[in-house]
Amino acid sequence: MALLITDECINCDVCEPECPNDAISMGEAYYVIDPDRCTECVGHFAQPQCEEVCPVDCIHVNPDVTESRDVLQLKYAGLMEAKTAVES
Repeated sequence: MALLITDECINCDVCEPECPNDAISMGEAYYVIDPDRCTECVGHFAQPQCEEVCPVDCIHVNPDVTESRDVLQLKYAGLMEAKTAVES
């Protein structure tokens, strides 16, 4: 499952730099999470780092994007492979 930032976001800027997959960016009114890049930190950390640092608890599971841990692991592997290809 990808994560979702709700409109309760106060734009405090703490989540974006914590995302190891660069899935968080500033949206029109508040931060948003790209579900194609979000792995809930699978492959990097035991817990989603954005949730850990969010002071207003506005980051939740995106009900429209349900993925198993195995799928998240595969997405992580694909992102790392693409990153390696770009760096080469």
